[in-house]
Amino acid sequence: MKTFNLLDVKVSVTDLGQAASEISQWIHDKTKTYVCVAPVATIVDAYKDPAYLKVINEAGMVTPDGVPLVWAGRLKGEKNIKRTCGPDLMRLVCGEGVDRGYKHFLYGADDSTRQKLIDNLKMLCPGINITGSFSPGYLKVGEKESAAVIDQINAAGADILWIGLGSPKQDFWMANHRGDINVPVMVGVGAAFDFLAGVKKRAPVWMRQAGLEWFFRLCSEPKRLWKRYLYGNTLFVWLFFKEMIRSHEKKN
Repeated sequence: MKTFNLLDVKVSVTDLGQAASEISQWIHDKTKTYVCVAPVATIVDAYKDPAYLKVINEAGMVTPDGVPLVWAGRLKGEKNIKRTCGPDLMRLVCGEGVDRGYKHFLYGADDSTRQKLIDNLKMLCPGINITGSFSPGYLKVGEKESAAVIDQINAAGADILWIGLGSPKQDFWMANHRGDINVPVMVGVGAAFDFLAGVKKRAPVWMRQAGLEWFFRLCSEPKRLWKRYLYGNTLFVWLFFKEMIRSHEKKN
């Protein structure tokens, strides 16, 4: 899949349909890989942390979760890129996977949210085959899962493992466990578990299309997200501006 460089992160030039098709091909081919769903915060964090940058760039796909990434891609000449966020990607793949017989494992969230997610997925995608799920509780970034849980995941025989831990935790988790897990494809979808479970409300469609979903989430959880969005988004704009200036100077 084609990528473009954004602050040293290799962001995939994709959209929902292309991303879902790529995942389906990996499942068909039994290709062991993982997908990072990358909002602005992921790009900024990876820029500041070489270890995290390595994790992101070793993913089979880094989807542009966030309109600012789409705008950045288009400014760099990638006209076909579209927003590819966790909740939409998860719902699409789960829906398409019913007829294809895909088996899913859900890892993340607390017990209550996880059960609501399972119930809602069964309503949204009648016939979906969820072969297992697990709520890990609190994990530190980079912390390894127990061998017993890894065995549980492998025994479920899933085709796709959905990880809902939030970034960067879920990205390090996928990279650290890729060699231990037999599931072909792992996808880190962050807050998609909460949104699809119905425990958190998503922004209206017009706000998502206008690139304002971050503002809606900030207003919903200001204490938790103020630094991520106000500081992180400002830093991203500044770093991207500098990158574009350097790129222009090189061409001239």
